[in-house]
Amino acid sequence: MHRGLKPLLAVAGIALAAGCAAPSEPQVTFYSHGNSVTVNPAQYCDATGQNCVTPPENTVGDLRVPDRNPLQISVPGEVAAAPWQVVFIYRGLGGEQLDGRSQVFPPDSRHAYTLQLPPDGGRLEHVEVQKFSAVLTPGADGGVDFGIGGSWILNVQQ
Repeated sequence: MHRGLKPLLAVAGIALAAGCAAPSEPQVTFYSHGNSVTVNPAQYCDATGQNCVTPPENTVGDLRVPDRNPLQISVPGEVAAAPWQVVFIYRGLGGEQLDGRSQVFPPDSRHAYTLQLPPDGGRLEHVEVQKFSAVLTPGADGGVDFGIGGSWILNVQQ
C-alpha cells in the first residue's frame, strides 16, 4: 500500500465510533451502474483542523460497482473549495490487495471525478474522498504533509 493510506483509513475508522453529525455537513455522492448513494462525512473539521463534527454511526456508504466498472464521485462546493483527492483499495487481477489515489485537485478546480481502476485492477473494494485542511505537519521524508479535514467513505459491494 502507499505510505500513509492505512493510517488515514484507520483515522476515519476511529472517527466512526463517535456520536451524531449536524445534518448541514457536506455530503458526497457516489454513482455507478444506475445506482447512487449519498454519504455523510466520517470526519469533518474546519480549515484549521479544529472544530471537528462528531460523525453519526452510519457514515460509511455501500454501493454495488461491478468489476472493472467506473465509479463517479460528486462533491459539493464546500469540498471542492479546498484541495481534495480520492484514495482507494482494490483487488488486482491476481487477487492481491492494492491501493491507489487520484491526483490532488486544487481548490475550486472540479466538483466531480470518475474513478477507473488502473490496468492491473480487477475489483474496487473501498473508496475514500479526502478534503485537506490547512494544517501542516512535518513529513517523514522531509517537507510537509497536509492534514485531512474531511473524509467520506464508501464500501464497494459486488
